[in-house]
Amino acid sequence: MEIALVPLLIDNYGYLLHDTASKESAVVDPSQAAPVLAAAKARGWRLNYVLNTHHHPDHSGGNLGLKQETGCRVVGPAPDRDRIPGIDIALDEGGRFRLGDDEAEILFIPGHTRGHIAFHFRGAKAVFCGDTLFSLGCGRMFEGNPPMMWASLEKLRRLPGDTRVFCGHEYTAANARFAVSIDPENAALRRREREVAKLRAAGLPTIPSAMAEECAANPFLRADDPTLAGAVNRRGAAPAEVFGEIRRLKDNFR
Repeated sequence: MEIALVPLLIDNYGYLLHDTASKESAVVDPSQAAPVLAAAKARGWRLNYVLNTHHHPDHSGGNLGLKQETGCRVVGPAPDRDRIPGIDIALDEGGRFRLGDDEAEILFIPGHTRGHIAFHFRGAKAVFCGDTLFSLGCGRMFEGNPPMMWASLEKLRRLPGDTRVFCGHEYTAANARFAVSIDPENAALRRREREVAKLRAAGLPTIPSAMAEECAANPFLRADDPTLAGAVNRRGAAPAEVFGEIRRLKDNFR
């Protein structure tokens, strides 16, 4: 499967997926139709599907325009079927979606929104996780709570370490600044911080990252680490409580 990153809006990413055998193509989380259509045309790919991880307009705003222009089918989370524009196929936890020869398992990962899902293409070593997990960060809990969000992040971090993480936004540099503020002695984090600085200085995306790298450097995936719990004054607390405190600190970080 070929994957092409499509910059959208200010800091959003959509992703074009193309199965080389069947020639089927899909786009993940299109906030806008025109840039997606242009990117697909430049590659000679015909769009068959839109894949939505959640309902927010900066992830689904292009659905209807793409559907009108291409006749593609819209795939999204069953719990949010009433909030996904143009939805044709609604998927739950453990469901499957096929793009030609490539198959994705659906992971239910609520917290950012109540119906958020991820598409895990195991064969392609790729997970499209929307706004639940970012590189060195995670999404805000607009419709969830710390136990819910922590359970979703635990589910994602159980994926194979070589899984490529394709998230919804280019937030990595800002996330690195916060992460270093609470975890300054983390060597993996410091390496990622330097890498991110070089990429952004060159005008390049920091996505995808590797799940193993996120598990080592991302503080939101390490809420069960006693060292990190101590750093946020929650030593001995349950991981969900530690996670909640890390998220609170990030929400107020300047």
